Amino acid sequence: MFLRSRIASLLLVVTITTWGHADPMNEKIQKKLAMGEKPNRLIHEQSPYLLQHAFNPVDWYPWGEEAFAKAKEENKPIFLSIGYSTCHWCHVMAHESFDNPEIAAVLNKWFVSVKVDREERPDIDQIYMTVTQAMTGSGGWPMSVFLMPDGSPFYAGTYFPPESRYGRPGFVDILTSLHQAWVYKRADIENVASQMISDLERSTGKTGGSRVDSDISDKAFHLFDKDFDADNGGFGMAPKFPRPVVLNFLFQYWHRTDNEKSRDIVLSTLENMAGGGIQDHLGGGFHRYATDRGWREPHFEKMLYDQAQLANSYLDAFIITGNDIFADTAGDIFNYLLRDMTSREGGFYSAEDADSEDPYNPGKHGEGAFYLWTAAEINVLLDIRSAEIFTFCYGVEANGNAHEDPQGEFKGKNILYLDKSAEQAATRFNLSVEEIKNSLQKSKQILFAKRSTRVKPHLDDKVITAWNGLMIGALARGGIILKQPRFLEAAAKAAGFIKSVMCAENGTLARRYRQGSSGLAGQLDDYAFLISGLVELYKASQDPDWLEWAVQLTERKIELFWDKTRKGFFDSIQDPSLPVRMRGHYDGAEPSGNSIAAMNLLQVGMLTGNDKWISMGKETIESFSSIINKFPVALPQMLCAINLTREKPIQVVIAGLPGRGDTSRMMNAVLSTYAPEMIVLLADGNNNQKVLEKYLPVIKSMEMINKKATAYVCQDFTCQIPVNDIDVLLSQIGKKKSAITE
Repeated sequence: MFLRSRIASLLLVVTITTWGHADPMNEKIQKKLAMGEKPNRLIHEQSPYLLQHAFNPVDWYPWGEEAFAKAKEENKPIFLSIGYSTCHWCHVMAHESFDNPEIAAVLNKWFVSVKVDREERPDIDQIYMTVTQAMTGSGGWPMSVFLMPDGSPFYAGTYFPPESRYGRPGFVDILTSLHQAWVYKRADIENVASQMISDLERSTGKTGGSRVDSDISDKAFHLFDKDFDADNGGFGMAPKFPRPVVLNFLFQYWHRTDNEKSRDIVLSTLENMAGGGIQDHLGGGFHRYATDRGWREPHFEKMLYDQAQLANSYLDAFIITGNDIFADTAGDIFNYLLRDMTSREGGFYSAEDADSEDPYNPGKHGEGAFYLWTAAEINVLLDIRSAEIFTFCYGVEANGNAHEDPQGEFKGKNILYLDKSAEQAATRFNLSVEEIKNSLQKSKQILFAKRSTRVKPHLDDKVITAWNGLMIGALARGGIILKQPRFLEAAAKAAGFIKSVMCAENGTLARRYRQGSSGLAGQLDDYAFLISGLVELYKASQDPDWLEWAVQLTERKIELFWDKTRKGFFDSIQDPSLPVRMRGHYDGAEPSGNSIAAMNLLQVGMLTGNDKWISMGKETIESFSSIINKFPVALPQMLCAINLTREKPIQVVIAGLPGRGDTSRMMNAVLSTYAPEMIVLLADGNNNQKVLEKYLPVIKSMEMINKKATAYVCQDFTCQIPVNDIDVLLSQIGKKKSAITE
């Protein structure tokens, strides 16, 4: 039974009247209202995606009791459309079908239409994506699913053109066929729906088993190695998706085994991505994916979760190699984030759209238009020599450089990518490498300034707790590794914002904040990703408030999501509106909630000496053992958690005065070492040490020797001789996994 009031009782809603920012979407809505356009029910929602559809002629309902009650009362099937605000093909289907009065009339006559923002409700998305993949063999957005009035699915697909084309059936034809089946073959539809619910229940019950195979990491490495594209980096053929969870595993595998190929696969992938068109070479940050094997031609949307995870990957690569290209790439991601994706309250926005207004054809919109350049414009903006150097290095061609352009949107335009190195340009133009780099930097500044005058892509300005947790952790690490205190300050500000407006006193989290209010029940990934971010923020700042909050959230996460029968965690709270309660078992563009939850239990358990949580972390892993053993590449982040259980943890306690030079140098040196099994604590003789003593009494006796910052390195219940010297400390922890020099 779909009881919206029951769901509402589970939601945390906080209203803020003093904070906010200019909202271009609200301006568009007000303009349409002033022109007399009539909105549908979505006008009352907060989601930018739902608001984009608020003036469709389709009689949309948000997910909830009202829609399902209408379907039951009128004996109609439900058309469920799931997408997100920066989704290119969602825009296409909206323009072609949902803005079409004739198609809308068909939907309104025969169906009850429901819109869902997948980013607000990943639990709904996960259920019906599983259905779509089972029915069609693939998935994506927009997702189009047809349901019984009780939510049971009986037909599914993704994008449908209005008429048959692209090898896809036309949307109107599908609506007509399904209506006829509803009227004349109801029993068949009911059988399909019943079978799909049974399959869903079985799929979410597939977890469990005995133990993870002892050689599972070796198996996973060989599978990734087999799929590795040695010419271009990344895995498989086009399209190429960043999947940082794989890079995390491969770096950890190298760390444990000294398998240099595992490390080199990651470095090759990161180098190729940094040089490709998938990176925004003028403004920083990465686009969602590349449509070609060489990372040259991207799908241009920018997602917060990509920026956070890739920043961490580039930070790891910098630690391991000392190569400034990796540090610069991570820094560019952070600078982009703080410039374009941060609210004045400190929270981080969700995404920027792939589509934007064409600066060469005002009023027209297209894929990546904001980022594209004609060679002619570059030649006008730059002096002759600078243009020659820039054109040579960034692959600019007179007639455009897009080799794969099925929609014809890039004709005559250039996607910037690093075609030639500074060294190659130095030889070509008879200049020094430094002169080439200076020229390119000045040219990029000029082009960026010009680009900033263009109409920017749509900004999805909702703040998602989970994604903010990922970025908080990345920024905290970046502040230490890149020696940029402002990154650490931004991480702390964001965490404080989340705590003040998206967390109730009992530790319950809201998922989304936008325009002064927060709401929607937090999902497992909101808790897990935020805890992970707080752990990194605590390591970097040694502010005990962040550790205490991580402990509180861990307790609440266990209360809300722990599966007492099979162990591990459900992905969402108990919700009577959903046909099943899922347990995700795939680390994709984002890691699964269970993978990060397992990592958290191990790490927070070690930080606080909580053996019960460490055991629960291991139980979480074992609850997915059957999947891991059969398909290890499905859960690379869970493999990272497994590796933690197979390493002897290293505890490094530094006794010293916070902020003093010797203490900071020692802390930063250890935190800039690649050692996932290591935890670092500060015995400051004050609040942090007092908090830690509650969990780890041994820390009470650790103090400075000779009035200097002193490190205590302990492993397997045995501590080495306390040291004041950083070089000796690094030798004790085995600093072979860091190439950063002072």
